[in-house]
Amino acid sequence: MMTLEIKAIGDSVGVTLPPEVLALLQAKAGDRLHLTETPEGILLSAQSPELTRQMEVAETIMQEDREVLRELAK
Repeated sequence: MMTLEIKAIGDSVGVTLPPEVLALLQAKAGDRLHLTETPEGILLSAQSPELTRQMEVAETIMQEDREVLRELAK
């Protein structure tokens, strides 16, 4: 567990993420992070949950329709 401090930045507030947190998120300065409320709490991710869901659907379709896609690629 890690504790982060909320700091005033002008008229806003922010949280500074240490390098080890950025490494876990596979993120860097300038990247966008996505915050999602879950039953377990807050999920912070460098990947969009919607994009992740869409990619999972695409993977399923590609596996189920592999032969059709091969024919279309010819």
